[in-house]
Amino acid sequence: MRNSGTTLRYTCMATLTAGLLGLMAGCKSAPKAEAPATPAGPTMDTAKGPRIYVSDEVSGELTVIDATTMKQLEQIKIGTRPRGIHASPDGKTIYIALSGTPIGGPGVDESTLPPSDHTKDGIGVFDVAQNKLVKIIPGGSDPENFDLSADGSKIYVSNEDEQAVSILDTATGKLEATMKMGAQPEGVKVSHSGKFVYVTSEEDGTIAVMDPVAKKITATFKVGHRPRNVAFTSDDKFAWINAENDASVTLIDVDKKKVIKTLTLGKPGEVKPMNVLLTPDDATLYTSTGRGGKLVAIDAKTYAVKGDVAVGKRPWGIAFSPDGKTLYTANGPSNDVSAVDLATLTVKAKAPSGGSPWGLVVLP
Repeated sequence: MRNSGTTLRYTCMATLTAGLLGLMAGCKSAPKAEAPATPAGPTMDTAKGPRIYVSDEVSGELTVIDATTMKQLEQIKIGTRPRGIHASPDGKTIYIALSGTPIGGPGVDESTLPPSDHTKDGIGVFDVAQNKLVKIIPGGSDPENFDLSADGSKIYVSNEDEQAVSILDTATGKLEATMKMGAQPEGVKVSHSGKFVYVTSEEDGTIAVMDPVAKKITATFKVGHRPRNVAFTSDDKFAWINAENDASVTLIDVDKKKVIKTLTLGKPGEVKPMNVLLTPDDATLYTSTGRGGKLVAIDAKTYAVKGDVAVGKRPWGIAFSPDGKTLYTANGPSNDVSAVDLATLTVKAKAPSGGSPWGLVVLP
């Protein structure tokens, strides 16, 4: 009986095993459903037309966007805290200010922040054709923003934590001079003639006038509370400067070095003008309003507000398209870039960017 029972058990187990193997074989042989084909998106090689290059302060990236389709093409790690961004006159190189100083800002107790790592300070040099960061050259301590000479041979950079402005030679990559000025320098703008450079002092509410040939500060004058950026008229006779904490923009007489007109754009604290950009014909001034969330258009001849448009959270950097028909805004907390049709003053598209976009440039 023991032998026959054992034989019966073996027979049952063999039958069950064969059935399971047959079932598994059937499953394996079943045809797999194919995923639907996804249309290929634009790439750096296939994208046509202008491209937007965005410095992302928090994520440490350079985001590239196709300006025609407003599709993101690439995000490239470039360094710590990229902010100021400008292209060389020939458009072959993009320079980006990098800083190892931790993010602070108004109302932040800086004693609670980690120490600065100045080994991360510098000006990143991005080769457009190679689509990569090729080197980092000295830019002084904590470089925030800068501008280039007309021939691209010099960079004038604000060194925020040193209360200074420096001159950098792009060919040699060496600092030629550093000059002390007001506290928390930020915006830097070279006049059209190239004979003088304005540098804003946020904390002191002043403009430092630099002679780039003599390499010295020749004058300092008051403009308002927390000035950020500068836009010169084409003849260099006047300059528009935003006063963030006054919720205003001011018109400056360059020769007299004094304010001749102030336009208040809203309630201080709610509207914070961050950047200014003037059309080539000097007819219209555009300003991003930070916490106000809008782009404002101002008639630069009559000093009247022409209109505004909501673009995103805390718009900061702004730039024109090559044809001047569109303006792009870098919206920090929104982590995106808006394209504004200037004829209708409406947002026609948005594109995602990296963490906290700060500034942008547009190349054909």
